[in-house]
Amino acid sequence: MGQKVHPVGFRLGFIKPWRSRWFAMKGYADALHEDLKFRRFIKERVYHAGVSGIDIERKADQIRVVIHTARPGIIIGKKGSEVDKLKAALSGMTKKPIQLDIVEVRRAELDAQLIAEQIASQLMRRVAFRRAMKKTVQSSMRLGAQGVQIACAGRLAGAEIARREWYREGRMPLNTLRANIDYGFTQAKTTYGLIGVKCWVYHGEAMPDTLAAKQEREIPQAAPRRPRGPSPAQG
Repeated sequence: MGQKVHPVGFRLGFIKPWRSRWFAMKGYADALHEDLKFRRFIKERVYHAGVSGIDIERKADQIRVVIHTARPGIIIGKKGSEVDKLKAALSGMTKKPIQLDIVEVRRAELDAQLIAEQIASQLMRRVAFRRAMKKTVQSSMRLGAQGVQIACAGRLAGAEIARREWYREGRMPLNTLRANIDYGFTQAKTTYGLIGVKCWVYHGEAMPDTLAAKQEREIPQAAPRRPRGPSPAQG
């Protein structure tokens, strides 16, 4: 199961949070497509800023967008000029006011999405894919990752037949729900066509305070059952 399913979706609600945090009785489809539009627009506009993820929170009268990036200065711009332009562009896509927050990713070498984009950038510069994968994995392992795996698929090195190559160091327990595994995916646009790049980073085990554990604490224990069978004769 863990070998095929999305590693983050597999752990949603257990150790991984949702990227979109809101509730809607009406207009759910419209809000969902609006979230997708926001994410697509931001990724295309500030792709060079190293965007790791985008969180969206909706309230009755406001939408909060949080951009996690390795280079916040590029998004903010001089005296906040660029972030104001981005906020204005997002506000033009919805009827609600936008609150835009920028969060810096401290260790980009341990972020799966940023690692995948770094590999894709090297492939587009014609760096040998095996060298790019090996050096990136070793760099992440030196900085504290407990396991890193990278897979590239497509016409690697200009081969006529597409194939898939991967490289891994450390552990990667994909079937373990408590394993904190980060996942990233992107595509490298080369002269030979698209090359898909996937990255998994294992950060160790997380011990979540699950819903089942909360229910065990909140639900009072039932009284012990009386033994079955006829009651003992009274003396």
